[in-house]
Amino acid sequence: MVEGHRIILHPVVASLPRPEIVKEEMFDNGESRPENNSKSKKGRISREELYANVEEITSLSWVFVLLSLLSSVVAAIGILQNNVAVIIGAMVIAPLLGPNVAFSLATTLGDIDLAKRALKANMTGILTVLSFAAVVGYMLKVDPDIPELISRTKVSLGDIILAMAAGSAAALSLTTGVPSALIGVMVAVALLPPLVVFGMLLGQGEWQLAMGAMLLVLTNLICINLSGVLTFLAQGIRPRKYRDADRAKKATQIAIVLWTFLLILLVVLIILSQNGWNVHF
Repeated sequence: MVEGHRIILHPVVASLPRPEIVKEEMFDNGESRPENNSKSKKGRISREELYANVEEITSLSWVFVLLSLLSSVVAAIGILQNNVAVIIGAMVIAPLLGPNVAFSLATTLGDIDLAKRALKANMTGILTVLSFAAVVGYMLKVDPDIPELISRTKVSLGDIILAMAAGSAAALSLTTGVPSALIGVMVAVALLPPLVVFGMLLGQGEWQLAMGAMLLVLTNLICINLSGVLTFLAQGIRPRKYRDADRAKKATQIAIVLWTFLLILLVVLIILSQNGWNVHF
């Protein structure tokens, strides 16, 4: 990049005449040329587009806070009424996709500044949802036997698979340019309802059930970030500058080891509790 200059990328909607499909050029030994094969192999948008998209969905603003609050209001109503349709509506407006995907990307690239902003946005959203839910639990009578509530106080291997799939789908949607609205709902499935349940049970004073919901939230956060990092690596996301490569590699290795260790620990706790051991959270 030349100092004092800026490159602005505009999306191309269409071209006339239609571009012809270019066949892969081959070396004499039959191998394809790498410069013509990289885009088809990766099937992803450019690093600059990726950063621009992440900046857009990670910005901490009053809109982000308001959407977090509104989604927690709708989710709390849906859980208290045991209404699945209302809970799904809360997931649609929950802005939880951006910060989690951005944190995975920051880990992959070793971008400390992006990691700080993603963590700040994520914590703001989580605390907003948790605070409102705790107030609801304190002011209203919460029946712990509501099916939509009690189902979010236990962790199973299916929850781990769901969260891993959500994190991977979120990273793929970002790198391939696929609309992320529906993927955001999938991430919200793993995070919003258990977070609201955790807050309401805390406000109600149901400590044992609240710890179960908290464990589910932590499990989902770990799985989403772990699968997000692995997906970005599989997509070939790397720093552009060579001097940043070592830092990114170390950050990625530390993150993968940490997330994997915590995930294994959670799986052990789940298996022990399912086999009748008295595991208290």
